[in-house]
Amino acid sequence: AAAALSREGGEDAFRRLFRFYRQRDISDLRGVVDFSVPGSQVFRSQLSISSLSDQDAYRAGLQPVSQWKAYGLNGYPGFIFIPNPFLPGCQRHWVKQCLKLYPQKPNVCNLDLHMAPEKTIDLWGQSKEQLRRKGSSKQEPRSLLEKLRWVTLGYHYNWDTKKYSANHHTPFPSDLAFLSEQVATACGFRGFQAQAGILNYYHFDSSLGIHADESELDHSRPLLSFSFGQSSIFLLGGLKREEAPTAMFMHSGDIMVMSGFSRLRYHAVPRVFPNPEGTALPSCLEQALSLDLPVGSVIEHSSDEDWQVCVKYLQSSRINMTIRQVLAEGQKFPEESGTNRKGQALSEDSHHQEDSRAKRHKPN
Repeated sequence: AAAALSREGGEDAFRRLFRFYRQRDISDLRGVVDFSVPGSQVFRSQLSISSLSDQDAYRAGLQPVSQWKAYGLNGYPGFIFIPNPFLPGCQRHWVKQCLKLYPQKPNVCNLDLHMAPEKTIDLWGQSKEQLRRKGSSKQEPRSLLEKLRWVTLGYHYNWDTKKYSANHHTPFPSDLAFLSEQVATACGFRGFQAQAGILNYYHFDSSLGIHADESELDHSRPLLSFSFGQSSIFLLGGLKREEAPTAMFMHSGDIMVMSGFSRLRYHAVPRVFPNPEGTALPSCLEQALSLDLPVGSVIEHSSDEDWQVCVKYLQSSRINMTIRQVLAEGQKFPEESGTNRKGQALSEDSHHQEDSRAKRHKPN
């Protein structure tokens, strides 16, 4: 059915497949690439094993690169898919950072568009008790964390102009920079600098609209994507929307690298769905963190109290971190006139969408 849709006239091929996989009642997912059981479209990719020491991998919460599996897709040069290379328990750190630390000021989030600054200082503190007590009823009011849609880090993306600027920048988190730089190095991109991050927060009724990431000034550097929580379908298309995309599953812990020819391709997330294991959380998130962390590790132990809040959130949610290098070495932003810092995030849902039911629950 998906293949037939992609050949129809009228609406562009990407939009047709986006709508096909967006359907709530879709049951035929045979056309979706599953990297846990690679098929004819998939081939093994070579990683730069000697470029990243086991010690640095451990410090980032990753297995030794020699134990990673990496795949490419026919027709998508520069695309690399790495199924969950994280050490047991280490995904928990990144989930907690995305919910507790990274939404804090001076970072920017969608709630800043609707609420006074003092109301968005501590989203975690204002939400944790409500999340802990949360039942299964859809009628319960949502916490502020559940109303979170995106957070920007480093160079803050301007959703209105679709640009970054020198005068809207805050320090990039050092732990996330370290993780990103190690993954980039293992994929052959030595010297990668994590300069901007967009964190997207999804629920079962969320999607990510069709777009290409062109705003960074240096397209020679890869785009890194990290997923945690529930699963999703990811669509990767071509340089034009008339080209039908390839659908693939993304599960908790999976890493995706878009580089080279694949760096500027259209992509989207039409659907988030429960993890295929049939449990409330993927088994990889049930694993406890080792008590013996290496010297210099960026991974921190999460308290049981904090993790239980994260568990409640993740039972119906997915978190994605996309990390970019905006500028080449020594490059500067072009001079801009009349830059308005207050206009850095004028559109809450420029490409992060929800259905009409969820839109009624947006913060005032």
